[in-house]
Amino acid sequence: MPSRRAILIGLLTMSGLSGRSVAQQPKKPAALPPLEVVATRRPEATHDVPASIEVISGRDLRARGAASLRDALALAAGIAIAPGGDAGPASSVPEFWGLREFDAFLLVVDGIPWGGALNPDLATLNLRDVERIEILRGPAPVTFGATSFVGVIHVVHTDAAATARNLALRGGSYGTLGVAADLGAPSTGAWKSRVSADLDRQKFKDDRTSASRGHALWRVGRSTGERSTWFYADVTLLRQDPASPHPREGPGLSTAVPLDANHNPEGARLNENRFVLSGGWQRPVLHGSLWGTTLSFTRSSPRIFRGFLTDISNSPNNATGLLENININDVYADSHVIWASQSHVRIMTGADLLFAQGEAKGATFTYTAPLDGSTAAPVPEPTTLDKDAEDRRIFGGAYGSAEWRPSSRLTLSGGLRLNLTTERRGETSPSSNNTKLSGSVGAMFGLWERDVDHLRVFANFRSTFKPAAFDFGLAENEGILKPETSRSYEGGVKARLSDGRLDFEGSVFRMDFKNLVTATVVNNLPALINAGSTRFQGFELASDLRLPHDVLARASYSFHDGKFVDFVQAFDGTPTQLGGKRFEMSARHLALAGLSYAPDLGLLVSANLNYTGDRYLNKRNTALAPKYLTVDAGVGYRVRRAEFRLDGRNLSNRRDAVSESEFGDAQYYRMPARTFVAGVVLQY
Repeated sequence: MPSRRAILIGLLTMSGLSGRSVAQQPKKPAALPPLEVVATRRPEATHDVPASIEVISGRDLRARGAASLRDALALAAGIAIAPGGDAGPASSVPEFWGLREFDAFLLVVDGIPWGGALNPDLATLNLRDVERIEILRGPAPVTFGATSFVGVIHVVHTDAAATARNLALRGGSYGTLGVAADLGAPSTGAWKSRVSADLDRQKFKDDRTSASRGHALWRVGRSTGERSTWFYADVTLLRQDPASPHPREGPGLSTAVPLDANHNPEGARLNENRFVLSGGWQRPVLHGSLWGTTLSFTRSSPRIFRGFLTDISNSPNNATGLLENININDVYADSHVIWASQSHVRIMTGADLLFAQGEAKGATFTYTAPLDGSTAAPVPEPTTLDKDAEDRRIFGGAYGSAEWRPSSRLTLSGGLRLNLTTERRGETSPSSNNTKLSGSVGAMFGLWERDVDHLRVFANFRSTFKPAAFDFGLAENEGILKPETSRSYEGGVKARLSDGRLDFEGSVFRMDFKNLVTATVVNNLPALINAGSTRFQGFELASDLRLPHDVLARASYSFHDGKFVDFVQAFDGTPTQLGGKRFEMSARHLALAGLSYAPDLGLLVSANLNYTGDRYLNKRNTALAPKYLTVDAGVGYRVRRAEFRLDGRNLSNRRDAVSESEFGDAQYYRMPARTFVAGVVLQY
């Protein structure tokens, strides 16, 4: 593995290169990263907020040919994105601060929690026509409520007033095909409109595994000064043929099962239709204050028919399957006022509501799957759906935050939120009600400031609360789990040097978790349990270098130490204390390096390396998975109205275990095989 010393030397070398480059170039500040709104709802530079925040511009995404969340965040510090997972090949499983859980982070799309009061709907996330992606590492206890512990990913699409028109075509390995268009739609007066649409089919080396998507996004808005109104409609039709997780035997993945075996029954599917309607406005009020309101309604209808091995043999009924039809409605409403600055103080107050109601009807069955997965077993679908899972959630809250700058170099900030939550599972079960406070305090001090360059230190404390996750598992008869809570501490330094060309951020963190929800298996079906006390701590270093001639270099290193503190779980009927064990699937060492060259015209080149250290596959720490390195690269050429490119993903063809299944006991999804995609983007 690359040593910490080597990584630190690399970061310092980048700084030295920056100094030499600037000495040979005119003193012209580099283009600074775009502003973010995820932390405070106000547009702010990332280095003005006392928290670990990163913004990836749409220009940088296009320079690297990013089409998936893993591609987009491949160079994000301290984050590992496992492609695929239980939600299908179109989905992914993010990891922040060493915690890889499907609901521990918050996904936001254009200001709307994407998944509402339930779980992030990553399979339907679309990255067409993206203006920027904002990433907040650590909890968000104030602005978005009881929904995030370890991070927020906020995807912001291009404004409705944008006039660029693009047509994209692509094709690649295993029969992957896609076509997409982004263009301004007919407008009237001050109203502007924009449409993005795409049809995409992605296929994989894994047997009978694919994801097909039809998607359309329509944005319309009117903006005059500080007064704006907008509407938004998003439609996704997703059809997935799921892969199978690979079972583990003892300390490693089973050699009795071929690499790309698929044990799903014939006709297996993970389909979803998702419709989103939202709108909002911003108005100036009260002598320069701004009042903003957002409303959103989402309807989604997942349809599931799948199975997984329960016995690693060719014996009869060696697999368990499930059929499940789910219907979910969720509503999001937020209204807040950003008060005009008074005596170096900025205040925001607001209230929001997340409502979700979902019901699942399903059935389970056993069937016989060939161990080598060479053929799909014909299985009659159950006609009697005798199992159900239902949940209704209301997360409401009132919140406020303040930022005080007693001097030009010192910023003090804080926020408080009153959470009011209620939940009921099923028609007759009692409801669970919680009234909890959450909040944060932070400080930032500028040690040195000169024009755009600076050296600043920051620290924050965040206390977070969240009702336990619900995933419509048909084995969930254990009632409502205990709410999850956490306290986190973070401190670090942010530096910008060489006329803005070099960005550096280093941070240390610790998060103490209680009642973390983790997956288990009950009667061969997935279920959830509380995991007692856990602790996540470590440090992260990241450096960006924007060289002349459209060259961007980036490197980062993260050390994550996630451990159980006090958690007893039964294995084979024997209660086992897991205190002191490392959290499963959490690598201690993450490192990356990337380089892109993306001028407006001419040759395009991008390459990045991602290193993942060893990690335990199981809670008892008896199965250690080895470290691995993945390599992605792309090359292209831009002319005045067209771009041609070829991108390769996982060029090292690593097939390591990257996420754990919640459906099969001791089963894991592997990194997808090496792929190549060629494409052309036409501007007209």
